[in-house]
Amino acid sequence: MTFFSILCALLIEQLKPLRADNQIYAEIKRFAMRIEAWFNAGHASNGRLGWFLMVGGLMLPTALIYGVLLHYGWVFAAFAWNILIVYLTLGFRHYSHYFTTIQFALNAGDDATARTLLAEWAKIDTVGMDSGEIARLAVEKSLITTHRNVFGVFFWFLMPLGPACAVMYRVSEYLARAWNEPDHMRNEAFGEFAARAFYWIDWIPVRLTAIAFAVVGNFEDAIYAWRNFAHRWSDESKGIILAAGGGAMGVRLGTPLETASRYVTPDAATVDLSSAEADVLPGEEPSVRALQSTVGLVWRALLLWMLLLLLLSGAVLLG
Repeated sequence: MTFFSILCALLIEQLKPLRADNQIYAEIKRFAMRIEAWFNAGHASNGRLGWFLMVGGLMLPTALIYGVLLHYGWVFAAFAWNILIVYLTLGFRHYSHYFTTIQFALNAGDDATARTLLAEWAKIDTVGMDSGEIARLAVEKSLITTHRNVFGVFFWFLMPLGPACAVMYRVSEYLARAWNEPDHMRNEAFGEFAARAFYWIDWIPVRLTAIAFAVVGNFEDAIYAWRNFAHRWSDESKGIILAAGGGAMGVRLGTPLETASRYVTPDAATVDLSSAEADVLPGEEPSVRALQSTVGLVWRALLLWMLLLLLLSGAVLLG
């Protein structure tokens, strides 16, 4: 059921992508804002309580509905429920239009349009960026977004509670951002637990995504970059994805010299590198061609995940 639930959800999303600003997501965002307003008293323990209330409040009904459907033998209804939850938690097509349009703009030499689209997508200042920098940031954003919106969801959907775990993953990922990244939350203790919780929830999925990139790309370079450079990012998870993804494509992504962020493992520290050390990052400087390489890498990784899911489902049926 797991494989076909994901397959059907992916096919439906290709035909009718769910917009990132849809009503369901908007209600979840409003719920998170209410939780923060009710519980934020300036202590990390308040954030812990708010996190469990938010995540548990969405996981519990998801799990109950799934359990009731299975209990009464409504297998097809449970299958449909799985498809619905995967469709709502996946985000394979949420932001693909940004990436595609940026690629078209750069191919046409329209750097101004590409800068505007990247600024809107990544919420960063793109003034003065050249095509290489635009391409690099678009590739980085695409790899991170694909991991968190697709492969991370796949992993947790395979867990015993299935749809409830997929909901937990996406909600915890959102809370880690919503309660840490906005300017008014950067110095707040309220979001510390959300960041720490998502780091551990995403610990295994991040590494599985990196392995998938290595398998479907340049394996040796991906593993080399992962082992030698990923830990130098202030955000370890981001470092693993970008180091392995860049190595798999033979492209130099990211920079270990980025400033420290609270959206990282609690004991992470920024490692200052000399320019000589930074120059040994493997791969070529990103260009417009790197965007096409990213599309191929993501699709090959997706097919690898689906193949493994199919084999696992077959083993379960035969077992």
